[in-house]
Amino acid sequence: MFYQIALLVSMGAAAIACDASDNQTTLEPRSTTQADTTGFKTVKLYEELSNPWGMAFLPDGRMLVTERSGEILVFKNDKYTGQKLQGVPSVFAEGQGGLLDIQLHPNYKQNGWIYITYSKPQTGGASTAVTRFKLKGNQLTDKQDIFIAKPAIPADFHFGSRIVFDKNGYLFVSVGERGTQPKVQELTNDHGKIHRIFDDGRIPTDNPFVKEAGASKSIWTLGHRNPQGMVYDAAADRIWAVEHGPKGGDELNLIEPGKNYGWPKTSHGINYDGTVLTPNKELPGITNAVRYWVPSIGPCGMMQVTTDKYAGWKGNLLVGALAFRHVARVQLDGTKYVGEEKLLQDIGRVRHVAQSPDGFIYVLTEGPGQLIKLVP
Repeated sequence: MFYQIALLVSMGAAAIACDASDNQTTLEPRSTTQADTTGFKTVKLYEELSNPWGMAFLPDGRMLVTERSGEILVFKNDKYTGQKLQGVPSVFAEGQGGLLDIQLHPNYKQNGWIYITYSKPQTGGASTAVTRFKLKGNQLTDKQDIFIAKPAIPADFHFGSRIVFDKNGYLFVSVGERGTQPKVQELTNDHGKIHRIFDDGRIPTDNPFVKEAGASKSIWTLGHRNPQGMVYDAAADRIWAVEHGPKGGDELNLIEPGKNYGWPKTSHGINYDGTVLTPNKELPGITNAVRYWVPSIGPCGMMQVTTDKYAGWKGNLLVGALAFRHVARVQLDGTKYVGEEKLLQDIGRVRHVAQSPDGFIYVLTEGPGQLIKLVP
């Protein structure tokens, strides 16, 4: 276990200009200034993680960190306690699969529910699943599967798997397309979709496709490739999500009910072998990305800064970049992209970014596997 302060102080790196597209304003490159950035120390709290994925903060001061292998590590006072939660469900820990996100119920202090997403072993393959449970000490109790994406697929990639709750207590979960491509556009399956359910798994009667024959009733949006980051902006009552494109074409999307985000009909990326995936960057009926990245940064976990501890950051989105090994500080004006700054360049493959209840920002990386705290 390590508690090491790295003397890396990050001030404003050069901001990245927006890639031009037909529905976006082309921005000139600019540099961030002292007025819109902040300095911080990078504090490495723990450096023996393998493939961390999610983190959640308990009211008693403990922090839970998920490992894709199927473990939940317990931290307290920014130190690993040496303890792990017991009774975690069996996971399909192959490829990109395993134990993924973790979130507390908004009313956790009253009801004690904790939610995890994971790739659940199934007949015929595996599926993105949501389980909720309570804790008795370090033991999981009252475990309930409340969502299992259908059908199961024999693929070990593109599980999606982030959870957010909105102000009304609805739970949203992202599900990747699992390589199904054209079937993402079909409402009869759960893949390549973001779903909305009640906190116990029931389906709201006002979901956009509830009355459509044959449709999966939990679908909120469709046309996603692999949405591994999602955040709820409580002040504006809106949801943002980031998803992996193929070779190029990662996206930041404003998530709105019933909308189609295009995959695989539209994309700013190409196939990995360099061939054309689709000639269409936009089409009628398709909602365009607010921001897209070419080349791909590999966007994963994300958060919105709501604390005042980091001067100039409030309201910004922090997006973990796996491929480009940094945190992207994305600046918005309402729902429009303004610019971004690279933070923690080459720190590792950034899997998740989260804000603690006391307003500090934590970062999870893999390769190397680290838990990092940004101290203003």
